[in-house]
Amino acid sequence: MLSALILGFVMVAQAATPAPLPEVAGAQEAIARAEQADADQYASLEIAAARGALQRAQQARRKDDARAEARAAAADADLAYFKSREAVLNAQVTQRRAEIAELRERLQTGEGR
Repeated sequence: MLSALILGFVMVAQAATPAPLPEVAGAQEAIARAEQADADQYASLEIAAARGALQRAQQARRKDDARAEARAAAADADLAYFKSREAVLNAQVTQRRAEIAELRERLQTGEGR
């Protein structure tokens, strides 16, 4: 009798817990990818928006609302990722251009011979 009662409680608890949505998992992955690309430094507004939308998705009572927020979170995270990558690549280009200018100067002045 007691085991039947416990089993009933477990079944009710499982039914009350919504199944995780693939969109939420995708948003979490997109945020992690953006964080690894230094989004906190280069795209702080976008990564903050992504985190907020993910939190709303996780707290949503309706699956449609959770999906919509998760998709928004993933989009904001993707934007943060690409803005971060752009900033890093632009810094690398600037560094290479400075190196080229220095080499040209050295060639023109006869240094390094």
